[in-house]
Amino acid sequence: MLWIGESLTRKFLLGTAFGLLTTSLVFLLLFLGMYRAQLQFERSEASRQVNALLQASLENAMLKRDLEGLRDIVERLGRQDGITSVMIINPANEVRFTSEPSLLGHRYSPETDSTCIQCHAGGERSGQYTMFMENEQGKEVLRSVNPVQNKTPCTKCHGPLEVNPVNGVLFVDYDAATIRENAQNTTLILMGAGALVVFVTLTGGWWFMRRFVLSPVNQLSGASARIAHGQLATRVTLEGNDELARLGNSFNDMASHLQSSLRQIRENESYLQGLIDAIPDGVRVIDQQYRVITCNGAYSRQIGLTPEQIKSRHCYELGYGLSAPCPPTMITCPLHEIVDNGQPIKCLHKFQLESGRALDVEIIAAPLRVVREGREQVLIVESIRDLSKQIKFSQEQKLSALGLLAAGVAHEIGNPLGSIRLALQSLERASAAGEVDSEETLSYLRLVDSEIDKCIDVSQRLLKLSSGQMHAKDLVCLNTALTETISLLSWEGKAKGVVIEQRLTDSDMRLLAIESDIRMIVLNLVLNAFYAMPDGGTLTVSSRREENALVMSFADSGVGISHQDMPHIFDPFFTKRASKERGTGLGLSITKNLVEKFGGRITVASEPGKGAVFDVTLPMTELDDSVGSV
Repeated sequence: MLWIGESLTRKFLLGTAFGLLTTSLVFLLLFLGMYRAQLQFERSEASRQVNALLQASLENAMLKRDLEGLRDIVERLGRQDGITSVMIINPANEVRFTSEPSLLGHRYSPETDSTCIQCHAGGERSGQYTMFMENEQGKEVLRSVNPVQNKTPCTKCHGPLEVNPVNGVLFVDYDAATIRENAQNTTLILMGAGALVVFVTLTGGWWFMRRFVLSPVNQLSGASARIAHGQLATRVTLEGNDELARLGNSFNDMASHLQSSLRQIRENESYLQGLIDAIPDGVRVIDQQYRVITCNGAYSRQIGLTPEQIKSRHCYELGYGLSAPCPPTMITCPLHEIVDNGQPIKCLHKFQLESGRALDVEIIAAPLRVVREGREQVLIVESIRDLSKQIKFSQEQKLSALGLLAAGVAHEIGNPLGSIRLALQSLERASAAGEVDSEETLSYLRLVDSEIDKCIDVSQRLLKLSSGQMHAKDLVCLNTALTETISLLSWEGKAKGVVIEQRLTDSDMRLLAIESDIRMIVLNLVLNAFYAMPDGGTLTVSSRREENALVMSFADSGVGISHQDMPHIFDPFFTKRASKERGTGLGLSITKNLVEKFGGRITVASEPGKGAVFDVTLPMTELDDSVGSV
């Protein structure tokens, strides 16, 4: 059965053969029954005709009292081909005339003899009938029973018609073997014809199925298997315009749509992967079983593993080398926190990598609701920033900005040094001439001391700005930081044709911060204004108090910021200077981070061609007696 079930051809042949054979058998049985009934009917008709002849001869013999003639007719009829015996029984059920001498005088019993029972059914004698039965010698015959009716000329010997309606019964036995042989021959002919029909039908059906059904189905099956193995360019070629040909066209359309859809999906996946790979910070997506389902190249580089080594592993394995989730009471778990409150979270972690290296990171995590496998799931997207690189970028940008101050610093120090040199040369000449005047000497020395103080002041301002150490917060005088930082940039501003106007409040405004960071904010915003005015202009720097906050404002008359660029100016590595100079794209990003680190905010207002105004708002610290002046 398995062998049959593996092939559509075998199923078709078996089913067709079974159907044809069953149909042929049913029709054969019906035909045989009808054929046998027809034979029986024909024999009965023949017997009726013979009976009519015998009745005429019997009546003639009875009227003439010619019993020998009647006996001779019965004997000659019994010798005919296909007839085994002929006999006439009288109303007393006794055989009076027969072609078989052994039956002469035999008496039939109406109660026990099968022939008589059929004839006497219903209590009286029935009419003519024919039936297959065994004769007195046990041989199967087709017996035709024909009553010989009493007639008026016969009433003289047989009595009135009302009393004796039948003078006797004529039995004609036909050889059943001959009949059955004819039936068997006919059956064999029919069976042979049926077998031929079955063979021709099966052969034609097999060819038709193979040519018009199985071949197209095999093409479709093979093409489906190749597509299932990834050969999406597979197509089928089916001739004609029938249902299977249309199915083949639909299959080709489906395959084309599938190929296009999968190509689009792969392109989208490649685009999305490229998009997150372009992000400088590490990015990973975690499901609620703590498994990393995707990540970007930056995250791979952070932890020193390939994406293939990362995917499907647990975040607590990769970050802490643990075999179970981090205890939320000891470590801030972004997944645990987001599942609890559904809000984004920001936290600091120290990864212990498989290489043994420790990595300080800042994690910003947010929920991502997607439909996977037919149901909505909440995934966790984590942006992981390497703090060591952030410090490095900040210091590099700071040093880059300080490099731009070199000319201004040289000018600031060069003037005092020039004054010192002139004073010392004057003292040297007076000493050589012997004309040393103590008052004049004291005056020169005071000048030298004053100019040295100026050099020291410039170097101190430069040191405060360039410090890369993580100092503790202290009280910072905002106006002092503004004035001293701008003084370092005054020469650079003059060189670029920029006039710097300072409009600082007279009040003593202080805040709790790291002084080098505040000076770096000023430096970055002043330099940003310089870059916005390549042809020169005016920069107005002001400070003011607003309720419990201090505000620094930097207004330039430069080219302004386009509406397209406005959303991106604080993005890391975004740079678009009006001066066409190549920048790092970190200045405003670092400035924003520094401002937010101190709990402040930075805003910008600009129209293209009308300059820009950057406002930095920082929380103010009230001066109390426990803190000394800065």
